[in-house]
Amino acid sequence: MRPTMYRNNANKYAAIHTESVAEEASPHKLIQMLMSGFLMRVNAAKGAMTRHDYQEKSIQISKASGIVGGLIDGLDLENGGDISVNLHSLYEYINSRLFQASAENSVDILDEVSNLMREVQVAWNAIPEMYQ
Repeated sequence: MRPTMYRNNANKYAAIHTESVAEEASPHKLIQMLMSGFLMRVNAAKGAMTRHDYQEKSIQISKASGIVGGLIDGLDLENGGDISVNLHSLYEYINSRLFQASAENSVDILDEVSNLMREVQVAWNAIPEMYQ
């Protein structure tokens, strides 16, 4: 098998595995998965930038932006209070910065959005199990 075939098969397996895990996951776990997926996509975009693979960079940033869209869609702005409103603003900011990072090929901006998402992820992971 060629390396590309290995990668394609590995990607197919990973997609099936992720889908089966997501079907069984709690809403709390799904958000954790989205945040982890975002960080993986941004990291992949950074790698693509350093390799000057701008097509892959665009693909990864687009996927990261889609994940942020999923996080936005999961917010309950009517009942979530200030936390939901603040997260919505933060996610919108992250998406605008992703667009800017793509336009400018800026690893620094990707580092910024990764750090912001990690801060949210740390807080999300700290939620006690009884509130999940």
